[in-house]
Amino acid sequence: MDRETGHQDTRRRGVFDLIFPREYDFEQMLETQAERTLEGVETFVRWLHSTPLEEPSALEDIENEVDTMRHDMEDKLISSFSTPFDRQDIYSLSRQMDYILNFSEETAREMYAFGVSPDRPILDMAEALLRGTRCMSRGVAIMHNDRKKMEKTIREARRAMREIEEIYITSMAELLHTDDAMNALRKREVYHHLRDAGRALRNSLDSLHTAVVGRV
Repeated sequence: MDRETGHQDTRRRGVFDLIFPREYDFEQMLETQAERTLEGVETFVRWLHSTPLEEPSALEDIENEVDTMRHDMEDKLISSFSTPFDRQDIYSLSRQMDYILNFSEETAREMYAFGVSPDRPILDMAEALLRGTRCMSRGVAIMHNDRKKMEKTIREARRAMREIEEIYITSMAELLHTDDAMNALRKREVYHHLRDAGRALRNSLDSLHTAVVGRV
């Protein structure tokens, strides 16, 4: 898009907003959800470093809060005539961020229920998830203000995501060669949920990138 076309699009968008003003600040809603998602992953990582592991009630509270936040935004998406960018992109980004927190909370609940202590792969995957989620949160905050910086942030988050995949494959290969089948089964479930959280991070980044590219 050239500079002249960009000015024309801005003017058209401005006229449209005057005729059909936006009722809700969806960008702020996404930013707030991203911040709370990051707080949830931070809570998860802190919980992993606590000894002994207690019931992850604080993480469950954040997960429930973000669920309520997301459902409220979905209701507003349905009722709103005008949105700052494609409403499907808004929905997808919100939903995938929610999956990050869902899988983090499920990992914690399973570890507590199964009596699984955090080992090095669990801690490393969780730390990588935290780094990636921190980048994603920054990206959401600047998604339509600084595209160059946002693209750099997405690349950093994707490195963290790939690290989760690599740790998962390596740790699973080692786990399958142990003699303690019951322990391997329990840890396999935990590793798998952490990998799912990493994939939710990947999908969140894809949705974020699509939202920005689609608006340019």
